[in-house]
This record gives sequence, C-alpha cells and structure tokens, in this order.
Amino acid sequence: MASTATSTATPVLRCDGLVRRFGERVAVDGLSFEIGPGETYGLLGPNGCGKTTTISMVAGILRPDAGTVTVAGRAMTTRSSAAKAAVGLVPQEIALYEDLSAVENLRFFGRLQGLAGRELDRRIGAVLDIVGLAERSGDRVEDYSGGMKRRANIAVGLLHEPDLLILDEPTVGVDPQSRNQILASIETLGGEGLAVLYTTHYMEEAERLCDRVAIVDDGRMLAEGTRRELVASIGSNDLITVSTGGEDGAAARAEFAAASRRLHGVDDVRLVDHAVEIASPDADRVLASVVGAAASCGVAVTGVHVREPDLEAVFLQLTGKALRD
Repeated sequence: MASTATSTATPVLRCDGLVRRFGERVAVDGLSFEIGPGETYGLLGPNGCGKTTTISMVAGILRPDAGTVTVAGRAMTTRSSAAKAAVGLVPQEIALYEDLSAVENLRFFGRLQGLAGRELDRRIGAVLDIVGLAERSGDRVEDYSGGMKRRANIAVGLLHEPDLLILDEPTVGVDPQSRNQILASIETLGGEGLAVLYTTHYMEEAERLCDRVAIVDDGRMLAEGTRRELVASIGSNDLITVSTGGEDGAAARAEFAAASRRLHGVDDVRLVDHAVEIASPDADRVLASVVGAAASCGVAVTGVHVREPDLEAVFLQLTGKALRD
C-alpha cells in the first residue's frame, strides 16, 4: 500500500459537492473528497455507479452541474489548461497509436505536453522502467498484449510528471503478469509522493493499493475511510452465508432467519435471494447452531461460506448486494 499522506499536507485534489446529470438521471450525486500528496485514493463501486463520470469532471473533460474541483491549488474547469497540466489521465480505453512503437507514442505525446530534447528522452526512459516495458519499447503497440498496452497507456499519463495520476479501471481484461506489474508500479508511485485517484470494482485491488477508499453506488458516496475504519464501521463481525436450495420457499427461509436471530452470538441476519447471511463476532462458535437451525426449519443447506470482515463485507452491508451484482 502507498504511504499515507499526512493530515496537514495541502490536498493535491479537492472535490466539493460534485453533481452531474444526464437528462433525468443523476450519475453523480454530491460527491466530496480530497487526496493528499503520496496518497492513493480508491473509488470503489460497480460498473455504472458514477466512477468514470467523476474522474471525467476531475480531469476537466465534463463540466459538473454543481460543485467544484481543485487540482494542485488551481480551479478545474473544462477550459483550465493550467489545472489540466497537473493531471495525468489514464482512461479505460487504450489511447495509443497502434502502428507506432511505445517510444514513438511517448515522443509524440511528450511533445504535445511541451517536453523536448534530453528532458523528453529522460522522461521516456523513466516511465518505461516504471511500467516494465523498457525491453519492448521499440516494438509496435499493435504487437503488444492487452496488458502491455495498458502499461504503455499508464506511461503516457506519467510522462509529464503530473501532481495527480488518475487511473480508471486500469487492470480490466489484462493478463495476471501485467496486472501484477501495474499494481506494483502504482505502489511505487504512491511511495514516491504522487497522488493517485484509482477507480476499480475489484475489492482486492482497493485493499492492496489504497490508503483510503470511498464506496460509491448510484452516484453517491456511502462511506469513506481506511480499510480498517470501513471494516470497523460495520463492526468486527464475521459473515456466515448459508446458501439454500432453490426449491425452498420464502417462508421456510424467513423462519430460518428468525431462528438464527435468536441464537446466542448472532448480531444480525439478512435474507439475500436464496441465502441467509448471519453476522457474528465468532463464526466458529455459532456455525453448528446455525446449521442446526436450518435443519429444524426444513431448509436444505447447499453451501456455507464464512468470510472475515473486509471491504466486500462493508459494501454488502451498505448496499445489500454484492459488488458485482
């Protein structure tokens, strides 16, 4: 995980009350957060929850209907060239010329960013090392794997040494080797003082990379904090998920849920589709009683899963659904 920014540091990014509508649909509904130097901040939520719309406003691509964005002390608007220069944006789509090599792409984009000569050569070498493409830098991008293309995309975003790097779902569809390389590179960047805004719907990436995480759904921030703070917000309970046969009726599952609530050591019970979720501070102690309650209610147990508290549990508690629903 990147080194946590100090609370006294001036934020690199500050968002206050961001709102964005598309017709009658509210895509982003009052988001406020800030990121300090050296901090990796995660926007965690399902596809369509408003993450990409948020970063489009942060990068000055979309105008917010309400709220403000400040980057490196500068107000961000769609016409703010100085504020935009402080941002390195790495979109989900590959923004490269496939008939050019990585070096040729970097040289082209570097010139657009005002770099030239030895400074441009230095930056090209540095970013290729960061993303692990130095040995393949002369190959055409069209010959790269999907993961290598994403790594080259990140190199472009880093080229002009931005104050804020924005990464929008950078590991979607990549091979495991490239995925690990991308995550390792981001960890290094945070440790070197770069502020990173990272959007993902992969729980394990948020837990590995992010100093703080905002859980977002339907355009709203449901919770924000470190992993430890978010887990503590729902208590230190284990979550027992008891899957039941599809032929079991809703009445039987409801009876099983009611019986589980009466068990000693059970703090909360929730019905979710063909399953019953049971929160307990000690799953091992109550598990046998839970299975016994299911049997006494005539519920066929098809599976039992015990999960210690993590961001998945927080998301489930806050939204009532799994992240990939």
